[in-house]
Amino acid sequence: TAVGNGALDSNTTASNNTAVGSAALTANTTGTRNTAVGANSLDANTTGSYNVGVGNFTLTSNTTGQQNTALGEDAMDANTTGSHNVGIGRVALAANTTGTQNVAVGALALDASTIAHNNTAIGYAALSADTLGGANVAIGTNALTTQNFTSTTNSFNVGVGYGAGNQVTTGVQNTLIGGLAGD
Repeated sequence: TAVGNGALDSNTTASNNTAVGSAALTANTTGTRNTAVGANSLDANTTGSYNVGVGNFTLTSNTTGQQNTALGEDAMDANTTGSHNVGIGRVALAANTTGTQNVAVGALALDASTIAHNNTAIGYAALSADTLGGANVAIGTNALTTQNFTSTTNSFNVGVGYGAGNQVTTGVQNTLIGGLAGD
């Protein structure tokens, strides 16, 4: 199903796709069971399958990434080959390119993460500065918001509560529970 200028324009043998909006799924050739709603949603997708993008510019760079869900303007817009990610909220997981198995819920949640894996960030700006840290849990507005690793590191940090762990920059294996814990 295609509704909108350029929607599903390049489709060749793909099936069971839904594209609603200008240029939605426009480059898709063989990717199947994708849903794109919004201008330029999943517009670079070629062979990626089982993706959902709802909102303008969601998953706009995705080419072969599989089983991603992005809801909200610019959510996961840099994702190219990353798979099994969820980004809900404006610019959630926006910088992710190849990271896998991340969950970001809330505007700016995990928005700087590029290739990190296995993170969960729930709340406005949760884990928002981290580019490469993996295996973290941040729940609450600004939880672990200043953590930022310069190399791929499984840091195993947990911050639960408003601003929990917001002073942690490169520490590992920390558990901070409660509003402003570790501040």
